[in-house]
Amino acid sequence: MKAARWYNARDIRVEEVEEPKVEKGKVKIKVEWAGICGSDLHEYAAGPIFVPVKAPHPISKDIAPIIMGHEFCGRVVEVGEGVTKVKVGDPVVIEPILRCGTCPACKKGKYNLCENLGFHGLSGGGGGFSEYTVVDEYMVHKMPEGLSFEQGALVEPAAVALHAVRLSKIKPGDKAAVFGTGPIGLLVIEALKAAGAAEIYAVEVSEERLQKAKELGATATINPKEEDPVQKLIELTDGGVDVAFEVTGVPAVLQQAIDSTTIEGETVIVSIWEKEAGIQPNNLVLKERTVKGIIAYRDIFPAVMELMKRGYFQAEKLVTKRIQLDDIVTEGFETLMKEKDQVKILVKPE
Repeated sequence: MKAARWYNARDIRVEEVEEPKVEKGKVKIKVEWAGICGSDLHEYAAGPIFVPVKAPHPISKDIAPIIMGHEFCGRVVEVGEGVTKVKVGDPVVIEPILRCGTCPACKKGKYNLCENLGFHGLSGGGGGFSEYTVVDEYMVHKMPEGLSFEQGALVEPAAVALHAVRLSKIKPGDKAAVFGTGPIGLLVIEALKAAGAAEIYAVEVSEERLQKAKELGATATINPKEEDPVQKLIELTDGGVDVAFEVTGVPAVLQQAIDSTTIEGETVIVSIWEKEAGIQPNNLVLKERTVKGIIAYRDIFPAVMELMKRGYFQAEKLVTKRIQLDDIVTEGFETLMKEKDQVKILVKPE
């Protein structure tokens, strides 16, 4: 079968690999659609980050080159011994977290904080940028009736956004700012709407993405190339937002996000970082602000699919391009590097 494998930064190859076989407790999926994630783009541009290169990943036991793709859905084509959660023919989405199940975080049910955290499609074990993949039964969630496969490919990134908003201190009627309106930032805007935020401000340098933020419900947009985002947010909100979400991974933006919050405000870091970021701690101390980091999601995929049924996180508003697996580098990764008007690119493996 065909699969896209990561060898190194700027070196992803579509090649023939052996089709995976089902084992006890595993589920074989025929992939329908897979999305290119910001994390995938980080691995392509400046990896390795999650890709294991010096030693096999402790859970997947794989080492680069690895098949990529962790935002995906498909149909069950085979189940291993003992599998009861799904049956052949079921449409499913995949929650791709690799967890050990034995570390302190896993024992507390916070499996996204596992000491050996990895992702199917980033840390080995297979991936969605392939015709077929095999996953553990716990990763599989049956899709509700009426949800398309394109919607299914958006469940994973929408889960990141919803988890970030759920773990924030946002309350109905609060004011929020989203710094960075790429795919995850746009999904955060939608999650904030679902949470009842009264005012949502989008901060972004791309006019195309700002326009998309408006379409998805942003109260107002700010281009930091044209005006100081901190001053503008303080002016618009009469003192600052209750919660700022940092979704860029750009060091200077983190301080801006912190400075845009009101007294006792909160900044939630959603990005994965390629390098360090400096902040002035007094900007936290003197206003009793807090900064929180979030990673991935936990126990949230069913809630995301319920919100999709109610009209949130709609594929027709977020998917800007659909491509074949053979074109994933030129029409996928390279396009995302160059064209900031792209939001979500979906890949068809077959």
